[in-house]
Amino acid sequence: MLMLAATVTSGVMAQETAETKKKVVKPSRDFVMIQLTYENWSGTPDNVKIGGIGRGFGAFLCYDFPISKSNFSFAAGIGINNSNIYFDNQLAILNSSSSSIKFQNVDTAANQDLYKKSKLSMTYLEAPFELRFFGDKENRNRGFKAAIGMHVGLLIGAHSKNKNTVAGPAVVEKVNSKRYMQTWKFAPTARIGWGNFSVYGSYNLSPMFNNGEGPEVFPYSVGITITGL
Repeated sequence: MLMLAATVTSGVMAQETAETKKKVVKPSRDFVMIQLTYENWSGTPDNVKIGGIGRGFGAFLCYDFPISKSNFSFAAGIGINNSNIYFDNQLAILNSSSSSIKFQNVDTAANQDLYKKSKLSMTYLEAPFELRFFGDKENRNRGFKAAIGMHVGLLIGAHSKNKNTVAGPAVVEKVNSKRYMQTWKFAPTARIGWGNFSVYGSYNLSPMFNNGEGPEVFPYSVGITITGL
């Protein structure tokens, strides 16, 4: 009788252990963050004609440090962020002898838009820092998520790119120069979402251009963040 009871008890414990193992899920650390954003500038003066839809892309590798056994963690990482601002019949002149950036209006003939595309592109080496909250800390690929933080960026490249048909066939002009832009950016960030997808927003505390070398505009981004692994 005792042997039968022991056998039954052992079987129940083994079943409970197996069920417990099935429930244990190694938590995601959200190592990878990919951001797709709409880009624009706040405080744009009347002489700067932003047109079209500004686009941005960021890709980051982060490491997540859980805070004790709570649903909070701190994360830090490194990655690349690219921002593109488009202009309406206007060129951003980066290669003039002027001490400040010029936004030059372009002529149109017979109501034809001779400049098909004009943009200013900035690329940053960027470090994100976040305080994160996970509704499901056992499986962060599910459940509610929220994070606030700061992105610190180092400008590693900037260029203007213009496509025109002034001389007949399409001509693409590209000028690389960081001369008028701030070297560093500091942007508070926030995101909120569910599972692997979050709505994201950021606003630069630092202006786009050096003091006296361009309009005092502040870039901002709104978009989605995909996280995982």
